Amino acid sequence: MKKLLLALFLALFLVGCSDDATKDVNQNANQEFKEGDKITLKSVTGNDLTIVRTQKGFKIENSDKILMIDIFGTFCVPCQTEAPHLMDFQLKNKDDFTIVGLIEYEEVANDYIIDNFVKKYNAYYFIANSKDNPNKAIINQILKDLNYQHALSLPFKVIYNKDGILEKLTNFSKPKGEYFYLGTVKTSTLEEDFNRIKNANKN
Repeated sequence: MKKLLLALFLALFLVGCSDDATKDVNQNANQEFKEGDKITLKSVTGNDLTIVRTQKGFKIENSDKILMIDIFGTFCVPCQTEAPHLMDFQLKNKDDFTIVGLIEYEEVANDYIIDNFVKKYNAYYFIANSKDNPNKAIINQILKDLNYQHALSLPFKVIYNKDGILEKLTNFSKPKGEYFYLGTVKTSTLEEDFNRIKNANKN
């Protein structure tokens, strides 16, 4: 009888711990960032990069670079297709432009990402794995800032100017533009938007 009671107690205790852990994860995923909050991200290759929450966006700490956040998955064929072009674009504009890739919809090891995405598709820009970083919380904050009411499809990108302000981007189906790229983006489109943002924000 004592053994049975002990087993029931342990079962209830373990279930309770599991529930608390789940709540903590959900709370972190749904947290809202306040202006001035700093988030240090770790890349799959071990490098650190700190982004700062602005009034309604993000910027790289102590930098005037234009920031593009790319929400993607290693399994996503359009993400694979555009990765080498994004890498080339960052190399070409390395003094003024940085890509931060946020892994979404998968839980994989850093080595897997390096072998099956970074090396395979020449994607040597900053990639933050969801298991080591608050990707979900950042993504949720971006979607809330955009008032985005649809299911998230990959790849999904936003661009912030040097002051951390969300920029309107070219969207051929909406002549007035949109504040995100949904799906693959042509290098020519990215270049056009980048040059416009860069020139508009010159001191």
